[in-house]
Amino acid sequence: MINFQSPEDALKTAGAVRQSVAPSLVSIEGGKAGEPNGSSWGSPKPIKAALPPVKRFHADLLPDRLRRYVYDVAERQQSPVDFSAVSALVAVSAVVGNRVRIAPKTNDDWLVVPNLWGGIIGRPSAMKSPAMQSALAPVYGLQDAMRKDWEGETRTARIDQTLATLSAKDAKKQAEKALKGGDRQRARGIMQEAMADDDEADKPCPRLVVNDATVEKLGELLNENPRGLLLVRDELPGFLARMESEEFQSERAFYLEAFNGDGRFTYDRIGRGTVQIESCTLSIIGGIQPSRIAPIVRGALTGATNDGLIQRLQLSVWPDDIGKWEWVDRHPNGAAREAYNAVFSDLHAMELGSPENPQTMRFAPGAQEAFRDWMSSLQNEARGKGISSVLESHLLKMPKTIASLALLFELIDGGRFEVGDVSTLRALDWYDYLRSHANRLYAAGETMAEDGAKLILDRRHQLPEAFTARAVHQKKWAGLADHAAVAAALETLVDTHHCEEFHLADTGGRPTIAYRWNPRLPKEGN
Repeated sequence: MINFQSPEDALKTAGAVRQSVAPSLVSIEGGKAGEPNGSSWGSPKPIKAALPPVKRFHADLLPDRLRRYVYDVAERQQSPVDFSAVSALVAVSAVVGNRVRIAPKTNDDWLVVPNLWGGIIGRPSAMKSPAMQSALAPVYGLQDAMRKDWEGETRTARIDQTLATLSAKDAKKQAEKALKGGDRQRARGIMQEAMADDDEADKPCPRLVVNDATVEKLGELLNENPRGLLLVRDELPGFLARMESEEFQSERAFYLEAFNGDGRFTYDRIGRGTVQIESCTLSIIGGIQPSRIAPIVRGALTGATNDGLIQRLQLSVWPDDIGKWEWVDRHPNGAAREAYNAVFSDLHAMELGSPENPQTMRFAPGAQEAFRDWMSSLQNEARGKGISSVLESHLLKMPKTIASLALLFELIDGGRFEVGDVSTLRALDWYDYLRSHANRLYAAGETMAEDGAKLILDRRHQLPEAFTARAVHQKKWAGLADHAAVAAALETLVDTHHCEEFHLADTGGRPTIAYRWNPRLPKEGN
């Protein structure tokens, strides 16, 4: 188990390290580095930034109807199976939406909407996007079919509307005649029928997927598609970074609410007026590069942005690279793909609940006992000592995730009445798997200084002989976009004897701290 420091302890540790370094202070005349006064360079030490291990994905974590195609995609694309597996489950959760819910307790009124948020973390060219798109293909297929049906219905409705317009005078005369005859109900019926034609022609195109929408537009789309939507972002850090900005805090509040899947949200805008979103049901999936997620995690660890947004990415996976790459050139497994697609079409068409009147399923007796024991153990662990507040927040959101997975597994296997033992035990196995990936995710925030130090060291030839933190910051290298990250990385370089800190010659103002490289480092090209 990873022992995460609290932000206060981390600051104390950083201060202690800084005092122990005792950098030598020398002067530079004319902007050139002089020799250290009595300083002796030590040998550079290795910069270690090892991330904790993660559990490998096991085939039994998926129902058979999903498993074969997910593994087929991973083999053909030579990508970690984790990527397509997580994308598939988030896609399933979006298709089910809020029509079916699970009550994790036997008697309590606690209900869980099975929408899921996931992120697939891997280096560039790790095949994140191809794996995600292959897994999401059935959702896009359903959306295309819905759009074609809508286009046909809209054409028919517009024809009817045109015909209705041609006979509008006759309809008005008929209504007036009925009204004069004292039949107000018939007159009302004639007018309502004419108005219904207009409403049918203006029916919005149904959606399942959104990619980049303002929160106001997203709210309108959710009202038009009350079962819920799937937000797909090829690069999820762009979305997360937007949420970090002070300018978009109202949007952040909306997304925090949308995680639960059963809340309401109201926003007031001068242009759009007041918009009430009755069902904030949103599933999210996207790709993430390690260098982009580390600063965001660091912000949560230090308390700068610790409101629980990053912890809501419950299905975040960061698998090891596949290692040996193999050339695979074969046709997709047709039977596996057909079974996979059938899962989505069956769940989309199932007549089981609605946003207005959702179906509630509960655990079978044995499954209820297993879930109760697991949740009791989790709650005690999360509230115990030795766990950071960020990880605690992540763990305390796990009951919704595991209950959602159990429900989805049961629906995938055809269950429609109660969530059984097989589905529940499979979901509990996901906890152990996801917990190991959560450990790696939050450790990335702690190792950001080491990663930044390695990056500066690798690109040191792009810096002047005597350089400042400002010079590094201006490079805008990945993971070194803010001053705190640069300072932590430089401190690591000093501590490991890769460079030395000194003061530039006093020009009457505040002394400027600069850095110079250890002459024992290999020269460029060596």
